[in-house]
Amino acid sequence: MFANYLIGLREGLEAALVVSILVAYLVKTRRRHLLPRIWAGVAIAVLVSLGFGFALFYGPRGLTFEAQEAIGGTLSIVAVALVTWMIFWMARAARGLSGELRGQIDDAAEGTWFGLVVVAMLAVGREGLETALFLWSTTEAATRDSNASWQPLAGAALGIATAVVLGYLIYRGAISINLSKFFAWTGGFLILVAGGVLSYGAHDLQEAGILPGVDDLAWDVSDTVDPTSWYATILKGVFNFSPATTWLEAVVWVLYVAVTMTLFIRGVRRRSAPVAPTGTPADHPVPAAAESAPTTEGS
Repeated sequence: MFANYLIGLREGLEAALVVSILVAYLVKTRRRHLLPRIWAGVAIAVLVSLGFGFALFYGPRGLTFEAQEAIGGTLSIVAVALVTWMIFWMARAARGLSGELRGQIDDAAEGTWFGLVVVAMLAVGREGLETALFLWSTTEAATRDSNASWQPLAGAALGIATAVVLGYLIYRGAISINLSKFFAWTGGFLILVAGGVLSYGAHDLQEAGILPGVDDLAWDVSDTVDPTSWYATILKGVFNFSPATTWLEAVVWVLYVAVTMTLFIRGVRRRSAPVAPTGTPADHPVPAAAESAPTTEGS
């Protein structure tokens, strides 16, 4: 549940920051009459994301076991690829995100009325589709052997709700968040979660007969670790830990986490290294106010 809460919080906060930038910039430039187009785009993005999530949860039902495992494994790998790209992209491109969005608003405002709708829809919809796919992967992995599918979904809903509140408070100037540290810590944790999803996706493909080694276990601690215990539930829900793990699952997890975490930490350290003063701090909490567009500088 905590892993899904963190996913909802991180992705939701990214979307909330994007919306706050769009809204605040229109307010600052005295173009409030264009705000309904932004909200229309946000609404469309939310509906599309919910529809995509509904299709993921209920679409594969009725298929053969092998087909379900093949689809689940493939989508898990796709989800990990998207989330990994998102983690590195956000860490690298967040500094210029505010200016990029403002430029898109200016271009869209000069075009057709639907332009701003598309800008908001694409900006928020990307986060929504990534969230739906990754939440589906983590939920499937965590609830395969139980009926408590509501817990991961409740965690994600709470995370998104928290992100909406934080986004509003940032926009109003009530709080400030050092996004560099936020995205660094959540990015590192999500790499661990993604490693578990990738490992589980490999197991699904083994169950489907696409990958070999389904019976070659690296370890089996089923007699020692009670799957119904609280600690087993936490390990399963957060890291997709399985008491009976194949060699392929173990190798996939270790390789992914080792390589991805090393590259991520190296990038974070490089971006946080001291630079020559240029008149603007390279890393500071994000200021925001109703009459000035929030910025993602420092993230």
